[in-house]
Amino acid sequence: MTLFERYLTLWVALCIAAGVALGHLIPGLFHAIGAAEIAKVNLPMAVLIWLMIIPMLLKIDFAALAQVGRHWRGISVTLLVNWAVKPFSMALLGWLFVGWLFRPLLPADQIDSYIAGLILLAAAPCTAMVFVWSNLIKGEPHFTLSQVALNDVIMVVAFAPIVGLLLGLSAITVPWNTLVLSVGLYIVVPVVIAQLWRRRVMARGGQAALAGLLKRLGPLSLVALLATLVLLFGFQGEQIIAQPLIIALLAVPILIQVYFNAGLAYILNRMSGEEHCVAGPSALIGASNFFELAVAAAISLFGFQSGAALATVVGVLIEVPVMLSVVWIVQRSKGWYERGGAVRSLSAREGHAR
Repeated sequence: MTLFERYLTLWVALCIAAGVALGHLIPGLFHAIGAAEIAKVNLPMAVLIWLMIIPMLLKIDFAALAQVGRHWRGISVTLLVNWAVKPFSMALLGWLFVGWLFRPLLPADQIDSYIAGLILLAAAPCTAMVFVWSNLIKGEPHFTLSQVALNDVIMVVAFAPIVGLLLGLSAITVPWNTLVLSVGLYIVVPVVIAQLWRRRVMARGGQAALAGLLKRLGPLSLVALLATLVLLFGFQGEQIIAQPLIIALLAVPILIQVYFNAGLAYILNRMSGEEHCVAGPSALIGASNFFELAVAAAISLFGFQSGAALATVVGVLIEVPVMLSVVWIVQRSKGWYERGGAVRSLSAREGHAR
């Protein structure tokens, strides 16, 4: 690891502090940046996400995607956690903490709205940032791409029914323009750019040229990640200072949900005998959220000043620091994971077959 990567946690903390301070001191600048959006998708943020994920997508050889089928255990676990566990566990945590334990400390007229925002946050798996987390733990890139693509397809048909069921609404207004634009900006466009770039580099200099390019682009991804943090916390700097208690209380069920679902996916992969390079991304996909869609849906359903919108924004604020902690746990527990009986047994069988 480089010196920059080794102290990433410190840089993250400094960027969070800088974002909050700058958002409070020069809110006009961040309002202007925040207003540069189409269908609730912020364009400067989209550019930063491109800078984060294109270097990771350069590693993907589409010819190798056919091999993803051998990771059916990881795919099954991720789908189970994303669609059969995560939205319902968040609803339960929302009702437990916001609807009961924290009720006396929160505005009474916003309780139901806060819970709705938490449900919206959990009902859509993360699309773009997963590539960053997967890269940090050296996850299997082909599995990550195929799983994200599969989740996007399911999200188109499952998001509205699941949210409608949990919120008890007969009809949910899905911000389709946000959903389609986000998938296009965060998946389709960077994949196309990365594959065209990869082909050109490979044609000119082969694998050595690609390795050199990836080494040069590595720091760019981390710088873009830190710049994203400054923007996210800058956008909400005023809110954080004005409502610190509410934000802290709403963060509790989100934190529990992240660690619960990540841990569940990680353990189920270990029990099934899946490789660590697949279990890591599976856990991260199961824990993170598609916050752009959640925020847009909350605003369209409940309004910009609603408790639901604030709850989804809290998810945005804690997404990066919390997911970095999950990355750290996955990395540190690799030895324990690979000592699992099912993992060893499967590896031995595969080695014998080869």
